[in-house]
Amino acid sequence: MAITGAELGHGDIRVQDYLDDRLQTGADLDSLDSLLENVRTQQGLLRKQLVEAKEDYAKAAEEAQRHATGLREKANAFNKQQADIDRTLMIVTQSDSTEEAVSRFQNVMSDLHRLEVATSYVDLVKQVGDLSASCSANVERDIDEAIRDHGRLTSLAQSLLTLQETAEGAAPHLVDYVFQATPAARAAVFASLATSLESILKQAGWPKASATIHPDAKKSWAEQVGRLLVLQKPELLQSTSDNSQKTSKDEPHVLAPLEILARPLALRFQYHFSGDRMTNRLDKPEYFFNHVFDLIDEYAGFVQENLQNLLLKHYGTSDLGFTPAYVDATFAWINALMPMLKNKLQSILPQVVKQPSLFSNLIHEVMSFDSKLLEEWNYAPLSTSIPFRGLSHHVLSTMGYFPAWFAVERDFALARYDSIISDRSTGYLDFESVEATATKPTKAAIRVNDLLETITDRYRPLASFHQKMKFLIDIQIAIFDRFHGRLHEGLEAYLTRTSTVGRTVHGVGQGDGADLTGTKGLDRLCRVYGSAEYLEKAMRDWSEDVFFLDLWEELQYRSQNRDQIKGDLTMGEITAKTSAAATQGGVSDEVQGALFDETAASYRRLRTRSEQVILDTVTYDLRGALRPYSKVNNWTSLSSTGSGASQTAELDGFIRMLDEYLAFLSKAIGKTCLRRIVRQIGHSVQSYVWDSVLLRHTFATAGAAQLSSDVKGIWQVIDRHSGTRQGASSMNKLAEGLRLLSLPVKGEIPVDMSAGTGSDGYRMPNLGLWDAERRLFENNESAREVLEDLGLELLTESEAREVLKRRVEIGS
Repeated sequence: MAITGAELGHGDIRVQDYLDDRLQTGADLDSLDSLLENVRTQQGLLRKQLVEAKEDYAKAAEEAQRHATGLREKANAFNKQQADIDRTLMIVTQSDSTEEAVSRFQNVMSDLHRLEVATSYVDLVKQVGDLSASCSANVERDIDEAIRDHGRLTSLAQSLLTLQETAEGAAPHLVDYVFQATPAARAAVFASLATSLESILKQAGWPKASATIHPDAKKSWAEQVGRLLVLQKPELLQSTSDNSQKTSKDEPHVLAPLEILARPLALRFQYHFSGDRMTNRLDKPEYFFNHVFDLIDEYAGFVQENLQNLLLKHYGTSDLGFTPAYVDATFAWINALMPMLKNKLQSILPQVVKQPSLFSNLIHEVMSFDSKLLEEWNYAPLSTSIPFRGLSHHVLSTMGYFPAWFAVERDFALARYDSIISDRSTGYLDFESVEATATKPTKAAIRVNDLLETITDRYRPLASFHQKMKFLIDIQIAIFDRFHGRLHEGLEAYLTRTSTVGRTVHGVGQGDGADLTGTKGLDRLCRVYGSAEYLEKAMRDWSEDVFFLDLWEELQYRSQNRDQIKGDLTMGEITAKTSAAATQGGVSDEVQGALFDETAASYRRLRTRSEQVILDTVTYDLRGALRPYSKVNNWTSLSSTGSGASQTAELDGFIRMLDEYLAFLSKAIGKTCLRRIVRQIGHSVQSYVWDSVLLRHTFATAGAAQLSSDVKGIWQVIDRHSGTRQGASSMNKLAEGLRLLSLPVKGEIPVDMSAGTGSDGYRMPNLGLWDAERRLFENNESAREVLEDLGLELLTESEAREVLKRRVEIGS
């Protein structure tokens, strides 16, 4: 039974909801005592929680009051202290206000800071001066202590440089003073050590090839060399550290002991290759390069024997051990000879740069020197993983002679190209330079390819990616484009002069186009086709060359990582000339695209088009030569005794033309292309004979035999020039049609339709004309069966019926 709100009066609505939920039926009144007990229990818990909450609140209020009191006390103490400070500051600074006192105090502190800095500055200058003086004094007394003084001075200079960068250049004069004192101290120590080492070398007989360090002098030799290496070690460590933080690596320093060894040789070099000496010739730079190779060969044994162990002892366990030029005596010796070559090049380059042939020859010899150094000595001074950039990089990039050299090489290449093109003899096909079964290019195409390979050899040793791409795009691909334009113009000129409209516009008479017809016309077309195929193949071969593969991979890497390309080339210009695949990133491990994709594609289009023009020209002429044959109409009146014994006279002109054309094409183009063309010629002849002869005339048994004999004659000509069964395989449908047309009347001898000298493997079933006619015209199912029995796979039922209708016996 539910209790209503009226019985509760105006009690809390929540109490009403609670009772309505608990007392819904009369039976619920029995649990009223437990319900009241539960309510009392809950009321007790709530009262207990209320008491605890009041206690917590009282404690929190007390703590807040205590904290506020503490803060007020601290604030009062701070204000009191601040007032004492202000009063003391005003007294000390003799100021009338706090603001004035603070300002005066800050000025005093600033002056004190400047004084501290100046004191430190003076102390540092004094320290540098003391170290310099000590170093100079110890040069005569204790050279080892002088070396240690120089080491401390060098360490101080390097640390000061680091602090200077952090302080944004706050003490430039101090840094300049220290960096002037350090080289001066080093020069004094080095001069003393050099004098001692030169004395030992003089006793050994240096620079004679037979020089040998006497056993008694080996200890002194090791001490002096070791001191020089210790003296140089700090600057080598610093340069090595700088190199590790840069992508472009500087060349290693010349080791001090080897610098002293190279001094007399440098004087000898200057004697022979300067002034008016016979050995000093601008047109013979190989003289001084070969002299340096002789020096390497002559003294490599000496340095290996007397320096290798000392280098490993002093540098092998430090960071310098990773630089071959510092721990390999031979590499260090080669590196010590490089300055004399650089000085020589610096002196002669301003003279030869104005003489293109001499300048080109000099750069060629520089590259040859680098290549020989790399091949014979495996020279890698910085690291085995960092290729040696060589003197060519020093001349072309560091000294900035690349634009001048590039202009010379481009002018030479274009002049050579123009001379090739202007030579009329180069326009003819070259039948001797390639295999007999290959497509014959023109002599011009072969010479242009040789020219481009020579250009590749010229810039292959370059280390700069930008410089390589300049040669590739502005010289090689530019020449490819020029030659392509010439071939394209030749093809367009032929098409224009051989078309009806072109002959009219250009006023070409009937007898004026003799050089455009027959094999002469084919010769012109084959020049275009052969040259295009030859250079397209050359580009495919180049794309697989390691040099061009590396260049392509680097181009893709730079494109995908958006690396900047130095110089005047942009990535868009490069991809437009090479391949769009350079900008397409991929996850495949296979190399996608190639440097010559765009150029090779243009040559491929030209080759395809010229092949089509050859085919169109040949088929047009051959169809014209077949017209007299299509007018022969005595197929029903031929004698059975003479049919097939000789070729139809009207076909002689066609046979002669076909033989002449195929004889020329078999020599001028490759076998694969020849068979493609022969297949299309066969299809064209088949179509013409089918429509204009087979389905236009009626045939007796003898006429069918004569037609079959004529077609076999055509096959024989094709087979003679393109291979066995090429003729029959290109006219399969016509062969089946003639086989059906030649079915004998009962009692006649069947016609043999085997192609050429071989058989096609099919044996004619014992089926006569009337049996075939009956079954062929009965219904389609019967027609398919008889065609299957005859081995005819290409003819449809309707085509077979049309062929059989051409037999005069059935037509009558």
